[in-house]
Amino acid sequence: MDRSSTNDSGASPDLLVDIIETLEACGLGRDEYQLHDSVDVEALEQILRSSSGDVEVQFTVEGIRLAVTPENVDVLTNEEPCSPNQ
Repeated sequence: MDRSSTNDSGASPDLLVDIIETLEACGLGRDEYQLHDSVDVEALEQILRSSSGDVEVQFTVEGIRLAVTPENVDVLTNEEPCSPNQ
């Protein structure tokens, strides 16, 4: 996935959309969380872009554990995974 374009805040709109779609696929409504309270998406994007090796950043939003790599936003759970592609 190409995440080279950025919005005014400096974060890639694709990464932000991927995170939001993943949270919504897990049943979390947009009015149930403030993403900026859980993660600095611009800083996350910088970490993913600047790494020369494999990198994975994990964080939790309203009890939903996410793992973000340069290619994917995945849910970390022991239960059946939720995905925006389902």
